[in-house]
Amino acid sequence: MWDYSEKVKEHFYNPKNAGAVVEANAVGDVGSLSCGDALRLTLKVDPDTDVILDAGFQTFGCGSAIASSSALTEMIKGLTVDQALKISNQDIADFLDGLPPEKMHCSVMGREALQAAVANYRGEELEDDHEEGALVCKCFAVDEVMVRETIRANNLSSVEDVTNYTKAGGGCSACHEGLERLLSEELAARGEVFVAAPTKAKSKSGLVNLQAPIPAAEPAPAAAAAPAPAAPKMTNLQRIRRIETVLESIRPTLQRDHGDVELLEVDGKNVYVKLTGACTGCQMASMTLSGIQQRLIEELGEFVKVIPVSAAGAAAAHAQLEV
Repeated sequence: MWDYSEKVKEHFYNPKNAGAVVEANAVGDVGSLSCGDALRLTLKVDPDTDVILDAGFQTFGCGSAIASSSALTEMIKGLTVDQALKISNQDIADFLDGLPPEKMHCSVMGREALQAAVANYRGEELEDDHEEGALVCKCFAVDEVMVRETIRANNLSSVEDVTNYTKAGGGCSACHEGLERLLSEELAARGEVFVAAPTKAKSKSGLVNLQAPIPAAEPAPAAAAAPAPAAPKMTNLQRIRRIETVLESIRPTLQRDHGDVELLEVDGKNVYVKLTGACTGCQMASMTLSGIQQRLIEELGEFVKVIPVSAAGAAAAHAQLEV
């Protein structure tokens, strides 16, 4: 389980400015539900002074995505749009006393939503019409421009870094070769060299000093220790039981607020659930789902997407299961 700061927990369990802003005149949408994370940032900006009077967010994602969105809205209220645009994704993470490396993409998503909202307020079009073929990661719809900008803004130096900040490469890994190419080009522009495979000359940051001699490889030991056996993969039945156990642990909290959740179906990475009682139509329903998704990801050790199903959809799902 990731180590979250107290401030991250506070903004997750008690998010600030959740929901859409009334009379908003700026909207920024980033992400996609098909990729697991989505954020809508709404702003009310004074047209005479460009000061952000109010900010709100609606997000579907993990606890870090909610906390980052909540933090961002707190940070930008009272600033002019130009001042707000100076906020970096690292500023968002610092405001939260840090994020786990694997969750830095949540702060990047907040930064992108802010840029999109300001562009919307100014009546501008974001430069998202990149040439055909520029999509680097098909699993999470991350393009080359985003990867390059994120490498530059955060001084990234490894594929793992890029995945943590953008999610690119976190799925099937087919795009790793493309990410290595982009890293090589961007590091070369900084006067540095990207080394794909670990070597004796590689530092913890993934960079190599061109002036330093490369040490000779050490001879391999006569008998290498046998690698530890991999943990057995759960069967589908075991996964379903683990999911049900997680939902059972969450259920008392929902029931205290007169709500509940029901598992309908598990189809690969998709977990279909039905919210009932007070949870139905609740403004915080998306956050409830995000919390469930986060718990499942941590318990299963794999990415899953929690998908809410309406009453009609639930009936259809039950009917399908009975066939």
